Amino acid sequence: MNYKELANLLFPDIDKTISYYEEKYPKRNLKDGAKVTRIAPSPTGFVHIGNLYGAFADERLARQSGGVFMLRIEDTDEKRKVEGAVKAIIDAFEFFGLTFDEGVGIDGETGDYGPYFQSMRKDIYQCVAKYLVEQGRAYPCFCTEEELLELRKKQESEKITTGYYGKWARERNLTLDEIKERLSRNESFVLRFKSIGDEQNTFEIEDAIRGTLTLRENYQDIVLLKSNGIPTYHFAHVVDDHFMRVTHVVRGEEWLSTLPAHVEMFRAIGWDLPVYCHTAHLMKIENGNKRKLSKRKDPELGLTYYMELGYHPAAVREYIMTILNSNYEEWRMANPDSSYEEFEFTLEKMSTSGAMFDLEKLNNVSKDVLLKIPAEDIYEFLLEWSGKYKTEITGLLEKNKTSVIRLLSIGREGNKPRKDLIYCEQIFDFISYFFDEYFRIADRIPENIDEQDAKKLLGEYLKTYDPKDDQNQWFEKIRKIAEANGYAPRPKDYKKNPDLYKGHVGDVSTTIRIALIGRANSPDIWEIQQIMGEDKVRARIENMINRIKV
Repeated sequence: MNYKELANLLFPDIDKTISYYEEKYPKRNLKDGAKVTRIAPSPTGFVHIGNLYGAFADERLARQSGGVFMLRIEDTDEKRKVEGAVKAIIDAFEFFGLTFDEGVGIDGETGDYGPYFQSMRKDIYQCVAKYLVEQGRAYPCFCTEEELLELRKKQESEKITTGYYGKWARERNLTLDEIKERLSRNESFVLRFKSIGDEQNTFEIEDAIRGTLTLRENYQDIVLLKSNGIPTYHFAHVVDDHFMRVTHVVRGEEWLSTLPAHVEMFRAIGWDLPVYCHTAHLMKIENGNKRKLSKRKDPELGLTYYMELGYHPAAVREYIMTILNSNYEEWRMANPDSSYEEFEFTLEKMSTSGAMFDLEKLNNVSKDVLLKIPAEDIYEFLLEWSGKYKTEITGLLEKNKTSVIRLLSIGREGNKPRKDLIYCEQIFDFISYFFDEYFRIADRIPENIDEQDAKKLLGEYLKTYDPKDDQNQWFEKIRKIAEANGYAPRPKDYKKNPDLYKGHVGDVSTTIRIALIGRANSPDIWEIQQIMGEDKVRARIENMINRIKV
């Protein structure tokens, strides 16, 4: 076989050589140890938490080492492309604080190693494909889908590994004349890699997360170029990662089975391998069992879930760091006020058996993170969120800015600060009682207080209420009202002698609380009243009195 002639026959318009691209995309001028990483999503319109998990590993590796973090778009599959998906990808990553040094951006591409859209790199792929043909490591395959299906059925009936290999790769040894004849008939073909691996042989490779892996050699003649000349993922990523000078490839463990083919391709071309880093699946506990997060079952898999609910990006970043590295939480306890960027992220501390994703833990992390963010900033974030996802409350937030900030500030100081705030949807629900449009009575009056007493107690409270009272004066008045109506002035008095009292002062204050905010539990009710103002307080108490039918 004259492989040179075959290469020119298959790629008559490709006049560039690999050497040309080696010169065009030289090794990067970076300091020793600098890492070049990439995230390379497909523009399908769905960006998930696993993408963010891997992207943070990429970003930390690059930024900590003074390297390069890039965004490449793997858009060679026309059927899966979704209009606007690239912008959605960039917006989602930027929302969570991930910015790129190089690659695709909203306003175009940045960097000297592009194009960063795979669909624009066809000539590069075909140049490398032509080289493989010249070396006798790639060949055209004219098999139809029907023929490949028949081949697969026969393999399944014989209970052997399916695929195009060995004696089953019936077109790997076509003569040049046979190929010419079929091309003259305009028969469609794919370009396959000619593997020289043996399924009985193994090799070792170092995975930066999993350590030394022992894998079976690739022996499949996988497709490099589809019939339209566009590369498969397997071939494109090898070419792109080499010419973009990627040093570390972070990807999910589902790609482990394809690693032997990728290794063989790198070696066939004569290129150095990048460092592969295969992350564990994101898992969750359901009914006591671990399972992978599922697009179909788990809405929390998609990044839009967190954006629509209004999780603060700082909270999500913090939580991602806790599942990225097993020693992060210990570091955070020792460095409560430090930026996560000061933590030394390492691949060795990543999970290999399934990273547990827990929404309840995310919520707890979010409470801690939001406690450190000034109430003014939380207000601005809440306002921005409402403008995108809950526009009907934007006007209320703008009109009541000062009051909302004061509501968000209640109980955040001192040795035991309240941790009531989690995400925007919950935050608004938490303060919604302030707005008459959203106020509702959610809880019942304490069982120790009947409706007749409740009406009387609220009436007496209304007579004594004075917004100029400080907190001690205010509560002392409630204590007197309670005692005058047969309620213990202190809970401990009621506990000692329950038969002497109808209830205690806490029941009385809870009745007032329910009248004002509709809930039995809330931050300090005196502070809430100071924010509400006298008119709203009186109106709420009067409305509650009128609601009680005796």
